[in-house]
Amino acid sequence: MTEISSHTRPGGRSARVRGAVHRAVEELLAEGPPETLTMPLVATRAGVHPTTVYRRWGSLAELLEDVATSRFSGDIVVPDTGALPDDLERWVTDVATDLADPDSLALIRASIGSSPAGACACTADRHAQLAAIFDHERSRGGHPPTVERATDTLLGPLYYRAIFTQQPAEPSWARELVDTLLR
Repeated sequence: MTEISSHTRPGGRSARVRGAVHRAVEELLAEGPPETLTMPLVATRAGVHPTTVYRRWGSLAELLEDVATSRFSGDIVVPDTGALPDDLERWVTDVATDLADPDSLALIRASIGSSPAGACACTADRHAQLAAIFDHERSRGGHPPTVERATDTLLGPLYYRAIFTQQPAEPSWARELVDTLLR
């Protein structure tokens, strides 16, 4: 991910430009295919000069990575119901709902297509959420699976279904994924 210079302020113009550029990316992806997205087009939509966008992000891949990191961080609450199966079912359902959103899906597809780092930006927070769920379970004396196994068993099918198929992630299917993981 692109590091923002220590000279930039978290608020003020810097934050306004970042917000405008992020909104522009999301709007343009919602309106058309990711292949039509360009840095000058984003700059025009955001109301900034193209050099501002190039200077901050350097490339479209870096911009998409930043937008995805921002969009997919902290939007899903980590459940703590007191029981691992219930926590995972609620979490899987929330992730499936998020992945069913057309705007989220457009950003995921564009980010994955832009670079390996863009793909990681779409899933990094999900890994942290799983780790937190499993930490809760360990604190209750349980022995949860590894985050890697959960990623393969839960996130793999969720993202595959969202990105490559037209099938919805039904609640019963989500429960089956959790049952498979916990077997």
